[in-house]
Amino acid sequence: MFKALALCTVTLAGVSQACNAKDMTIQVGGFYSQSDSSIDVTDPTIGQNYRLDFESDLELAESQFLPTAAFEYRFNDRHSFYLDWKQLHRDAETLAVSRPFQVQIDDTIYEVKAGGKLATTLNIDIARIGYGYEFLQGNNYSLGVSLGLHAMFIDSMFEGTISACTSSQLNNNVCGTQAIPRVVDESVTAPLPDIGLFGSYEFLPGWKLSGHAQYFQIKVDDIKGSLVDVRAGITADLGDNWQMSVAYNYYKVDVDVHQTGDNQVKVADYNISYSFIGPMFSVSYRF
Repeated sequence: MFKALALCTVTLAGVSQACNAKDMTIQVGGFYSQSDSSIDVTDPTIGQNYRLDFESDLELAESQFLPTAAFEYRFNDRHSFYLDWKQLHRDAETLAVSRPFQVQIDDTIYEVKAGGKLATTLNIDIARIGYGYEFLQGNNYSLGVSLGLHAMFIDSMFEGTISACTSSQLNNNVCGTQAIPRVVDESVTAPLPDIGLFGSYEFLPGWKLSGHAQYFQIKVDDIKGSLVDVRAGITADLGDNWQMSVAYNYYKVDVDVHQTGDNQVKVADYNISYSFIGPMFSVSYRF
């Protein structure tokens, strides 16, 4: 979250010095998300890898109301710069882990015993920055193309009675009895570029139909991801530079991050699927 906010702050500061204030729009709102996230781990009792699901296995919430914020700066009539941010922060406590697992972070192997109590935190922030160009304009309509970049900031943490050891200290794939209360605080950044179309149509004075569609798929080194973002809605002027928007949104990001490590134990490979299908509500102010 702090990385995303820092990115927003630095960018807004630079833009504010280079633009006229009347061309800026700030938007805040909220929506409901549907999340599916997992991490690949090792079962020490049988020495096999399996996928640990944060929602079904560790009881993190699948559906949640989330905040969103956006900033846009328009210049030279057809051009625009935009930046937005979405937040998904969750934590839960599992009274008894149903299956043991190990993960390796750097040179340390962490092991959670079956039946043990475990507190889990998984925070995901998505920041998007990009540029838009309206290549078609009329009296009451416009159509444009956008180029941008999504960045995901993933913070995970496990807390509980968890053993820790190095790979050389493993005894039949099992760590010793040493226990520590807080074992993992890991961050991964996965960049996802995107390209899309956007447009609007004013069907009544002060009332617009608007929408956008964005897509991209990429594989760079050990990061593979895809993005689909489709939105359609209605925007109404409220007077004095205020606007209200109601939209229907389909938004999905899939990211797989593979981390190379010791062959004996599966390293913390993240498999994040972040999706939303439903209504969005927002209020914006132009100044």
